[in-house]
Amino acid sequence: MKDRSYNQYCGLAYALDIVGERWTLLIIRELMAGPRRFKDLIAGLPDISTNLLAERLKWLEQQGILCRRVLPPPAGSTVYQLTPLGLALEKTLLELGKWGSQFVPPSPEGAAVLPVVSYALTLKTFFRAELAQGVHETYELRIDNEVLQVQINGGKIEVWQGASGNTNVIFETDISTYLGLLQRQIQPEEAIATGIVRVEGDPTALSRFLDLCGLP
Repeated sequence: MKDRSYNQYCGLAYALDIVGERWTLLIIRELMAGPRRFKDLIAGLPDISTNLLAERLKWLEQQGILCRRVLPPPAGSTVYQLTPLGLALEKTLLELGKWGSQFVPPSPEGAAVLPVVSYALTLKTFFRAELAQGVHETYELRIDNEVLQVQINGGKIEVWQGASGNTNVIFETDISTYLGLLQRQIQPEEAIATGIVRVEGDPTALSRFLDLCGLP
């Protein structure tokens, strides 16, 4: 991709030389919640070809944005994960996502709905730290076949994929309901009462979670 350089003596231009190609920032988005396998990346990036994904991953590895490692037995899978250089892009992605949210329609309207891990940054994008003072909770989101952990600790939020042994409350639902809750199109009390959301633990935690992380 070097031949596509802007060839400008400017920090933004150099940044775009590295991450400005189509799909590149979305690949980085997919890795913000932790390491992922190639097939996991394909699931979160509908319409990308396997060849193009492999090309983008190779480029990002060459630039020091991500690295590959092999999980220990019994998994033994090869996963891709961000390096500190790649993780440093988080604030940029959060601001870009917040800016882009004004263009998101109320419903997907034919756009692909992604696995919950692909929306991990959404929770950080709209997190209201000022309302989270004194809140110390870890939520486990079981959405379809994916699991996401959300830890809120005194005004700070951490989000990562996978199960945890130290969870205060578990929410279980499907991705459409989850997005409806985040967008305030579905009321949490109604979702629990009708059974479209199952809660293990304090049922009032769902409203609290949405007040802290849901869209305004």
